[in-house]
Amino acid sequence: MTDQATLHLKIRRQDGPGKPSYWQEFRVPYTAGMNVITCLDEIRKNPVTVQGKRVAPVAWECSCLEEVCGACSMRINGKPRQSCSALVEQFRQPIVLEPMSKFPIVRDLVIDRSAMFENLKKIKAWVPIDGTHDLGPGLRQPAVEQAWMYVLSRCMTCGCCLDACPQVNVRSSFMGAALISQVRLFNAHPTGAMHRAARLEALMGQGGIADCGNAQNCMQVCPKKIPLTQSISEMGWETVRYGVRRFFRKPDVEVGGAPAG
Repeated sequence: MTDQATLHLKIRRQDGPGKPSYWQEFRVPYTAGMNVITCLDEIRKNPVTVQGKRVAPVAWECSCLEEVCGACSMRINGKPRQSCSALVEQFRQPIVLEPMSKFPIVRDLVIDRSAMFENLKKIKAWVPIDGTHDLGPGLRQPAVEQAWMYVLSRCMTCGCCLDACPQVNVRSSFMGAALISQVRLFNAHPTGAMHRAARLEALMGQGGIADCGNAQNCMQVCPKKIPLTQSISEMGWETVRYGVRRFFRKPDVEVGGAPAG
């Protein structure tokens, strides 16, 4: 708990893509239960620095405010996390806010995560259906499978795992742990398995699973505590098995995205 009447925030700002970054510091009134988003909202109401200079309000993103959408990702005291669930009592002051470092900066704390969504297209991260008509009930799954798949489905593409990953940098096209885990999720779905081969091909391509350095930083920062390293391990073995079968052209290798038999 803080016993101060105000909170001290230090924010790294940038006026636009390619612009130089700079630091500004602010003080906001403290109330119990505040999170970082609340602090940013207070700055928006009165954007005056500790030096008394009135500046443009800080730009940031948020939507759900309950750690579901992933929009409010940023670095807080050096660690990528969700600012909506970051209660100020958890942090030493000044609370340092920075945009995540592995994504293009739009402005201030707003980043462009479009690369993640493009990679979701690459791995076909959806369950295909044959039209919008009533297809009847889907295939049944055991409750034990539903349980572990639900854990993987909680991924909100927030980007924290990519920001913490040393393999994600300007010299690498590594898609990151979240995307690998989504391949595991959709390949396990009875209907999603229709695109199993295409997803494994994507994982075996440029920026795929071979680029993982097994640093395991992703597990440390995932807001949903998704077992990302387990997914990476599972998909590592799965791509090896698939590659061997494809090499020897075994009958059970998928053709055109669907099982051959």
